[in-house]
Amino acid sequence: MKLISHISRYLALAVLLHLLLALAPAMAQTTVRVGETSTLSVQQQGNDTYMWTLYDDPTVDFAVTPGTTVQPYAEFTSDTNKPSVSVLWKIPGTYFFKVNATDITGCANNLRVGIIQVISNLTATMTSTTVCVGEAASITVELTGTAPWSFTYTAKVLSTGATSTNTVTGILASPYELNIVPNPKTTTEYTITSITDKWGTNNYPAPAEPPKVIQEVTPKPNSSEIYKYEP
Repeated sequence: MKLISHISRYLALAVLLHLLLALAPAMAQTTVRVGETSTLSVQQQGNDTYMWTLYDDPTVDFAVTPGTTVQPYAEFTSDTNKPSVSVLWKIPGTYFFKVNATDITGCANNLRVGIIQVISNLTATMTSTTVCVGEAASITVELTGTAPWSFTYTAKVLSTGATSTNTVTGILASPYELNIVPNPKTTTEYTITSITDKWGTNNYPAPAEPPKVIQEVTPKPNSSEIYKYEP
């Protein structure tokens, strides 16, 4: 009877896992960025012991297949046999986590499956080319993350220290060409202080260095009279 009970329990878990997997697109999921460490946890029940595993292949049978996520993609940074674990996410993708709880008789009596969506870091880089006074100036902004983007930047005139702040919204593609209006009259430093994408905002907290670029503006060459050459 005990063997039949164990087999029935295993079959019930297998059915539950398949059901959870079928419902995965509708399950609440946590979104984190590459390089972040997140905590996964369940409430300790009695003397149960726990085992956490990670998957990046949603087609496998979670009930019997060992974790498929290897260290280059994500890494447990704490013991995997505790009710609470920490995971460092390294590569963008969709991951599944599973935790089994086992009681003192060796029977699994608790189960949890969830989804983690790991997205790219939210960053920006800026490049520009030298222009002459009166010429149109633009800055190329390379963005990472997920569209749509918006960002706030400051312009600092290096000769006077005068500053102004502007915000650009509704950016749908990267790279983005930021046209400077009005045209800068002298060399000016541009700094992005905040950038937002679909998932959140990066305010570049210290000690992170915000992206910046110096737009050089050179004066036009002096004009001079042209004389006819006489031999």
